Amino acid sequence: MIDLKQLRENPDRFRTGARLKRIDVDIDRVLALDADRRAAMTEQEQLRAEQKKLEKELGPQMGKLSGQLKKAEGDERAKLEAELAELRAKPTALKTQIQAKEEAVAALTPELEALLLQIPLPPDADVPEGAGSEGNIEIRTWNPVGPEAVPAGGSFESARGFAPKTHLELVESLGLVDFERGVKLAGTRSYVLTGLGMRLHQAVLQYALNFMADRHGFKPMSVPVIVREEAMTGTGFFPAGREQAYLVAEKDRGAGQDLYLTGTGEVGLMGLHQDEILDEAALPLKYVTVSTCFRREAGAAGRDTAGLYRIHQFDKVEQVVICKADEAESRAWHQKMIGYVEELLQSLELPYRLLQCCTGDLGPKNADMVDIECWMPGRGELDASGRPRGDYGETHSASRLYDFQCRRLNMRYRETPVGGGKGGTVFCHSLNNTVAASPRLLIPLLEIHQQADGSVRVPPALRTWMGGIERIEPLR
Repeated sequence: MIDLKQLRENPDRFRTGARLKRIDVDIDRVLALDADRRAAMTEQEQLRAEQKKLEKELGPQMGKLSGQLKKAEGDERAKLEAELAELRAKPTALKTQIQAKEEAVAALTPELEALLLQIPLPPDADVPEGAGSEGNIEIRTWNPVGPEAVPAGGSFESARGFAPKTHLELVESLGLVDFERGVKLAGTRSYVLTGLGMRLHQAVLQYALNFMADRHGFKPMSVPVIVREEAMTGTGFFPAGREQAYLVAEKDRGAGQDLYLTGTGEVGLMGLHQDEILDEAALPLKYVTVSTCFRREAGAAGRDTAGLYRIHQFDKVEQVVICKADEAESRAWHQKMIGYVEELLQSLELPYRLLQCCTGDLGPKNADMVDIECWMPGRGELDASGRPRGDYGETHSASRLYDFQCRRLNMRYRETPVGGGKGGTVFCHSLNNTVAASPRLLIPLLEIHQQADGSVRVPPALRTWMGGIERIEPLR
């Protein structure tokens, strides 16, 4: 959620931000509703002050009139009785006016709050303008070296001396995935990892989790994957991403509220400290989790989404940092978190590139986002023989959100006071980045490390988690 005070002071910044992100929201309507609500609240406070003053003055005035009334007769008595009745009516009239202002505020608030949730965080000034993913800019690439290295963007066959199989062909010949039974169980975009396919999947997750905990000091956390609506709204996945989430309709069973399946561990990690005031000295908080994720993937289709690339259920190791409200610190953490993933991918000997996402590809909650894409020989356009030429596929996404999520979650920290006393509270900043999402990451692992005999070499970094297995051999 954006800062309403900042919106009042500089509405053009948010108009421009929404335009750059291609998000339609009525800023003028928000400002009008806010002005009307503030006016009603001001009048309400003025009426309450008048009510308080009247309560102090009314007793003595009524006491004086009552004393005079005892001695009065005729017209004088009638006049005093009228004055007393007028004084007695004033509190009721004020109460009615206050109630009317309360009702006015209550009537304006739902629409205002709903519109505020739709206003995106403006992109940082150094984010390139663009309409969508086609406007993203390549930052840098990395390629492994050695006799088995496959250069990103180059020909696999030229580098390795044989035509590569796609991951769909490999999982079938190696007996790693059963799509048919997965679809039988759960419908389209479903799968069953089998044998060494399941072991490789778990090896990636275990390696990634321990990589972040052991090498980079992140605290492993287990978080719920079925959450309340306020957790989805607080982390910025609602209202814009509601159509991608699976609903658990608990209200239909008589419960007080529905629940939702999360599409990332970020929701649970960020929701841990909702409505809390943290100590500044405890920051930054560095959390990592591995969780099952669920996404409807509504509307996604095409050859490049087949197999393990775009599925409804997967597992992901996610990193989250909650830090002080300092732009320079947020930017530094963004680069560090990207660096951790680069280190992990290099240890797996996977060629990749970093993409600076343009304004139209950021989504509502990000001030900046960098995607990491691995080279996948089985993707891309087909050559003359009908084989894919290879292409990059997104495997990671690193986001910088400043206080957008923390404001929604009401997550603050108390500043350390200078010279004693009690420090004020400030909304935290947050960042997140994928560490490893599997089975999607299995696609480049299998395709890059495949051998001419149809086997797949297990990278040394994963062998400990695979029980020492160095090669996955084809079924006989």
